[in-house]
Amino acid sequence: MSPNLMERQASVDDVLREVSRLKAVVTDAVEEGVESAVKALRQGRDVAEDAIYGARRTVKQKPLQAMGVVFAAGVFAGSLMVWLSSRRR
Repeated sequence: MSPNLMERQASVDDVLREVSRLKAVVTDAVEEGVESAVKALRQGRDVAEDAIYGARRTVKQKPLQAMGVVFAAGVFAGSLMVWLSSRRR
């Protein structure tokens, strides 16, 4: 074999090793990203469940205040919709 062919074979092996190493790095990064996303999803679900539980407890303890807040939110949302629809004309 000529020396030139041996050099090419060595460089191809080097490239294949580098590609394999990069594949491992990318795979690890993707796995870490998926794990982070799952962890964030679980934390978000826990926070939402805590908020729902707190809201239910507050409604049971102070039903009139809860009705007032819901009424005020409805009035605000309705006023906002009327105001936005009147601006379009």
